[in-house]
Amino acid sequence: MSMATFDAIGGRVALRVPLRALVVCLCLTVAIATVLLWSLMTGSYPLESAQVWATLIGNPPSDTAATVVWQFRFPRTLVAFIVGAFLALSGATLQYVTRNPLADPSLVGVSQGAALVVVTFTILFPEVGIFLRPFLAFAGSLIVAVLVLAASSSRQRGGETLRFILMGIGVAALISSFTSALLTYGNVDRAMAALGWLAGSVHSVGWKEVVWLTATAALVIPALLVAARPLSAIRFGEETAISLGVQLRRARLALVALAVALAATAVAAVGPLGFVGLVAPHLARKLAHSGVGLHLLLTGLTGALMVGLADFVGRTAFAPIQIPAGLVTAIIGVPVFVILILKTQGRNQL
Repeated sequence: MSMATFDAIGGRVALRVPLRALVVCLCLTVAIATVLLWSLMTGSYPLESAQVWATLIGNPPSDTAATVVWQFRFPRTLVAFIVGAFLALSGATLQYVTRNPLADPSLVGVSQGAALVVVTFTILFPEVGIFLRPFLAFAGSLIVAVLVLAASSSRQRGGETLRFILMGIGVAALISSFTSALLTYGNVDRAMAALGWLAGSVHSVGWKEVVWLTATAALVIPALLVAARPLSAIRFGEETAISLGVQLRRARLALVALAVALAATAVAAVGPLGFVGLVAPHLARKLAHSGVGLHLLLTGLTGALMVGLADFVGRTAFAPIQIPAGLVTAIIGVPVFVILILKTQGRNQL
């Protein structure tokens, strides 16, 4: 495996990373920039690349172009990228912590917990401000995550993966039934607004969502990258992690909290987007083998590209009808989930 070496602090610190992983990171970044440009150009009011660039630097060809780019397309595309990265990083963290390749925020009930709390307040307490959504979603997700982890734990060794998956699916189904009851018997107008949000749509987002997502990223992602070292130990098993000095219980709780914060903030912004957290970590691992830290970077870029591309396809494929990004990611994710289940059974891990 070809390695690239980077020296820092006068050569006292050296970092060796796989060259292939760096090339893949660059390719993913270019792909994200390309999707961004396509998204800003394409729509009912088409623009050329030169017009988009002029608008971004403050010389729009018309007031309409400035409004379309700055008020609609740009914030929507940014939100899609950030949400995709959040869900992907959340899924990767849960997979490392549980040592379960099938862990995903939407599969084990974390996304459903956030959705239930947000829908409850949307229908029953509509006066609650939009900036409280991330905190409410975080509370709902954290409760579900702790419940699933506690219920799937056992003093008996073996079967943890099966218990975790089954418990997560059961809790997710129970929470979804409560959400459906609220939508059925709640105020019709509020229920319709909640239904549009539950579809995983990026249609109505704006700069408010960009602000709170960026603030969350500034707080959580650096902490997650710092946590790459304990994650590297945890993935080799409890005994190995403890022998390397990792305080296992505290590290797990902190990492689950980080994963929940990422998933809850993403769900609060656009609604549940299924299977992004499941597919992106595996796809990143297929693209390039690397350590935990670099894998998290690859996973974030892959998730951003997935949701950004899903939103672009949903917005343009059947225009003027717009397909929610959540539907597009589900179409991609379900076959991948089935393949992973079959592979996992083949390895006798369930």
